Amino acid sequence: MAFPISLIASAELSAESPVFLKDSFLGWLTNSILVTAIVVGVIVWVVRACTRNMQVIPGHGQNFLEAIVEGFYGAVEGILGHKMTVKAFPLLASLFLFICMADWSGLFPGVGSIGWFHTHDGETEFTPLLRGTTADLNMTLALTAVSMTLWFYWTMRVTGPVAFMKELFGVKGGMSGPILLFLVPLFLFIGLLEVISILVRPISLSFRLYGNVSAGENLMSTMINIGSLLHAPQWLSSLLGVIVPIPFYFLEILVGFLQAMIFTVLMIVYIQLSTVHEEQH
Repeated sequence: MAFPISLIASAELSAESPVFLKDSFLGWLTNSILVTAIVVGVIVWVVRACTRNMQVIPGHGQNFLEAIVEGFYGAVEGILGHKMTVKAFPLLASLFLFICMADWSGLFPGVGSIGWFHTHDGETEFTPLLRGTTADLNMTLALTAVSMTLWFYWTMRVTGPVAFMKELFGVKGGMSGPILLFLVPLFLFIGLLEVISILVRPISLSFRLYGNVSAGENLMSTMINIGSLLHAPQWLSSLLGVIVPIPFYFLEILVGFLQAMIFTVLMIVYIQLSTVHEEQH
């Protein structure tokens, strides 16, 4: 979802450590980690600025932040109930804010477009100084790993391993008698399918987010270089590179918001399916 400002946007992007850091103790610092640190810093700064001087009658910043938090908290509580919302809300709110801001960070000029070329195995590659956070599969996998680990922890604490296994493989509906001879194998098979779906969740979550953000990044790069692809004159190519991407730019803003919402809502659904029935009993 980068919005490059130069012709080097058409080059292949990669998540690598800057050249001047590769041989130092900061070799782990990749371009996507650098943008991640910037995104987290901006979120923390905005929240601190809005809550530094809390008032009974809130100011504009405090009122804006409280409206977002209260609205989101009410929506989550309506699905998960009070007990699970108290536990899961910090994770869910953090996921939504971070993913949304991380998606949008790739739209800023210079992200994905400022960097250097280098030769590797006889091929010239381009490494940007800054790379969109969620356009790096490592980041989406890390987000999913943390989320699913906490999902498993909360499920075991609220439901318990025995009740969880009964929920997966047990016969539903309170049926008894000879019909169980037919129902037990059926529900065992259904439970096996459910286990497979649980194992697939981390893959679907991470690759859905990564795929949509990476596709948006490639789309913006293509639209900016549409003039070159059409072999238009230099002046027309430059003009098209400014005008054509504008509607796609707003489309990517919407896509970034939707992807953050989808990731968060799916986590809410996963938590609800495995924990909330215990509250209802």
